[in-house]
Amino acid sequence: MSVRPFRVLGLQQIAIGGRDKQRLRHLWVDTLGLSVTGTYRSERENVDEDICTLGAGPWPVEVDLMQPLDPEQKPAVHTTPLNHIGLWVDDLPAAVAWLTQQGVRMAPGGIRRGAAGHDICFIHPRANDDWPLAGEGVLIELVQAPAEVQAAFAAGAS
Repeated sequence: MSVRPFRVLGLQQIAIGGRDKQRLRHLWVDTLGLSVTGTYRSERENVDEDICTLGAGPWPVEVDLMQPLDPEQKPAVHTTPLNHIGLWVDDLPAAVAWLTQQGVRMAPGGIRRGAAGHDICFIHPRANDDWPLAGEGVLIELVQAPAEVQAAFAAGAS
């Protein structure tokens, strides 16, 4: 295995799916006290989500509460309650190139702008014959860490 040209810095987000975002919101916002910091809606991704924040400082964790726009369409963001986890990486293009060389199955869509405004891409939850490495049932989002997050992690690591 070649030298990895990127670092995973930490947890960026968890995304939780359900048929009714209001039920999720009742638990996470009304009961547990998370703050809603944004919303995101995408026909292409079949999602209506509230973006919440957990923690403080330079790297709060995003908790995305998602419901499908149409429960009969794909992607079905509600069928896996823990929809995905997001990881901060310091060099997303290098990460994608290297992981692909290692046989990691990436989900369709490539690198693109995500709901929170960062560049993202996904590691597919399931491997296949052509791509033997995957998330073993978990969709993994790789998120390009902005300079301030990279600096904060560097300062914390020293």
